[in-house]
Amino acid sequence: MSSLHTSPSPDRRWLILVVVSTAQLIVVINAVVLNVALPSAQADLHISDSARQWVLTSYTLVFGGLLLLGGRLGDLFGRKRVFLIGLIGFSLASALGGVAPTTWVLLVARALQGVFGALLAPAVLSLISLTFPEGKDRARAFGVFAAITTSGSALGLLLGGVLTDYLNWRWALLISIPLALVPIVGALLYIHDDTVTDRTAHLDVPGAVLATAGLAVLVYGFPLAQDRGWTDAGTLSAFAVGVLLITAFAFLQTRRRDPLLPLRILTERNRLGAYTSAGLGLLSLYGVSLFLTFYLQTVKGYSPALTGVGFLPLVVAQALGAAGLGAWLMARIRPRTIMAGGYLGAGVSVLLLVLLDADTPYTPVLLIAQIGIGLGLGAALMPATSLASYNVRSEDAGVASAMINISQQVGGSIGTALLNTIASTATAGYLVAHHTAARQTALVHGYHTAYIWAAGSLFAAALVSFLLVNLPRPRGVSTLAPVTTKEKAV
Repeated sequence: MSSLHTSPSPDRRWLILVVVSTAQLIVVINAVVLNVALPSAQADLHISDSARQWVLTSYTLVFGGLLLLGGRLGDLFGRKRVFLIGLIGFSLASALGGVAPTTWVLLVARALQGVFGALLAPAVLSLISLTFPEGKDRARAFGVFAAITTSGSALGLLLGGVLTDYLNWRWALLISIPLALVPIVGALLYIHDDTVTDRTAHLDVPGAVLATAGLAVLVYGFPLAQDRGWTDAGTLSAFAVGVLLITAFAFLQTRRRDPLLPLRILTERNRLGAYTSAGLGLLSLYGVSLFLTFYLQTVKGYSPALTGVGFLPLVVAQALGAAGLGAWLMARIRPRTIMAGGYLGAGVSVLLLVLLDADTPYTPVLLIAQIGIGLGLGAALMPATSLASYNVRSEDAGVASAMINISQQVGGSIGTALLNTIASTATAGYLVAHHTAARQTALVHGYHTAYIWAAGSLFAAALVSFLLVNLPRPRGVSTLAPVTTKEKAV
């Protein structure tokens, strides 16, 4: 195992943080940037209603399914190298999506974004962990990182709306190309080649195939349930095959010498609590963001740009919740208290959305709900992100970092599919029961049903955090235990 270069100067450490956080922001933005632009893209490319959700989930699903492989590649071949390959590949995939002439080209481009994003995201967290191995700067670094990335979803909605209105929906993808130039140049200038672990290790390609296929089939079951019903044989078969493939993946990990996911990563209760709660939190956020987009555009008649502006309170609140509230609390109280309280606050705020109907004004309900969701999730995800690499071996740093992204992306994919199915089913049921009901009223009823489920997901995240995260209250400077590694710099 080779050693790293000498520790970077304080100024260069913060430049590295800006570089890698900007790259992560691009990844997060692309998970939702087409949400607001989706109605325009659907009309332009004649995308069917059943295929519409795959424009969103083809990215998040491939991304989540391959993150473990991306994390392991970073561990084996160097994080800077994998970071740059992922970033450049992501830019090229974005360009393909931006000029896509057909639905299938767009779906392929989104899937390729997921592939390269899976290389990029684990390298980002590993680089931060190794650049800030301990002390108060580590807490500050993760606070800045959490603020940038947790606001990325809402910022993506804002960008998608403004670009769609003033240019066209294709720029929602093309914008990633100029954005990527900053971290590409920054990585070449400021990030040194980092440690490469054991190059004799073998990549667990069968494991990657099983994990990705299992998640894809599982998510595919939700639109089937929407079209055919929950008890249809095809729906049940999709869920059964998905669970079977994921079970086979878990079994394979116990038999391989170089597993894609060493199960020891999941046996530490604090990391497990962080992964699980983050997945449940993003399951709610992705679904709520999607329904608020359609509520504002379809029900309220907002333009895409105005819809994006309407999400600004969520953007600002998430940033303040992570870098401000979350970082401040981490110096004073136990991580599980921050996480459980944040998820509970966000869950109550989601329940406020049930008060919305077709003629409800933007203020005060929607404004207050967005602020509560942003502050709660921002504060909760800040310690959860830092816990992702808590007390891991150096050779597992990439995979451990990948797990927090996996939990969020898989949670987002399942949330989009599950909550969309729940809302659509509730809308259809309402129209059948109320023959004279206006479609807008039925849509709002469907959204209400989905909001209740989304709030339940956040309450479950709070419970998981309270039961599993047991680190003590910090003494003096806030810092979670660093990665167990000799690698002290990048």
